[in-house]
Amino acid sequence: ISELNNRRNLTIILDHHDPKPSSDPEVFDLNLENFGYAGETDFSGATCCYLFAKLLSDDNADLDYLAIVGSQELPSGYKSVNNLILEESIRSGRIRREDNVLEVVKFKIGVSKLFSILQILGAVGYYEGGPDMGITVCLEGLNHYIEEKIAAWEDKRKQVNQKLLGRLYREGLMETEHIQWFDAGDMYAGMGTKVIGQFCSFLSYQKRLIKSDKYIIGFINVPPIIPKWGELRERLIKASVRVPQKLRDLIDKGILPGAFQLVEVASQGFGVADGHRYAASVVLPLNKKEELINNAERFVCLCSKKC
Repeated sequence: ISELNNRRNLTIILDHHDPKPSSDPEVFDLNLENFGYAGETDFSGATCCYLFAKLLSDDNADLDYLAIVGSQELPSGYKSVNNLILEESIRSGRIRREDNVLEVVKFKIGVSKLFSILQILGAVGYYEGGPDMGITVCLEGLNHYIEEKIAAWEDKRKQVNQKLLGRLYREGLMETEHIQWFDAGDMYAGMGTKVIGQFCSFLSYQKRLIKSDKYIIGFINVPPIIPKWGELRERLIKASVRVPQKLRDLIDKGILPGAFQLVEVASQGFGVADGHRYAASVVLPLNKKEELINNAERFVCLCSKKC
């Protein structure tokens, strides 16, 4: 971003993925990881956006429930910064907590359910106006039209998930010593590429299918048109990485690299990587898939000192 901006515009980044230093004085990365918090446990991207909006105007304090919904993605629950906002939203009456179940009061909908709905709108409906519908749901709640779209998109995703899962059970995943991977190609055509990460997350818990001591990498073709942005100049693919539970212990001990470090190193010179210790992704040219796998395998070997 710093290279592309080249001091032209004030640019503010609000995120919770592992940050990189800015080399442009006009690019400000307000990621709370830069201030000692952990993006995997303490706050989400939604938290970061809410805090920034609240600093801009106290009128935005009533958006605290969105930080709570967005932070539903963190498996560790509401800790640190997120817990402070949760308690604030409960005191304000915008979130209700009953038997450890959270509800967005003005919409009368559970936080977990709203999070799942937004995952469908943003990922599955990405090329059909889903993100705009997501904004409507965040601010106004559900309506009949959006509910129908959600049901149709979720059914569409489930069908592809089942088809891909069946293929993997029949054929298995391709493997190296430390990596297991598959290529979904155009199976999710018409959906956003985030769906491959969601599938990989699901796959990481399928103990009869995957090996718990190997990284999971799933590839998907990136459609040539990005909504509200334009046409891509080359054919790209996205690789999503997930870390099964057994492998997480080795990463936590510093024996093996985290998911983000893995794809960042493996795609150096040709890819754009982003993510966390247990989940990451990288966008790269179509013809660099094998190189990514080979680079990743060599890097893990080097870290584990087994090769």
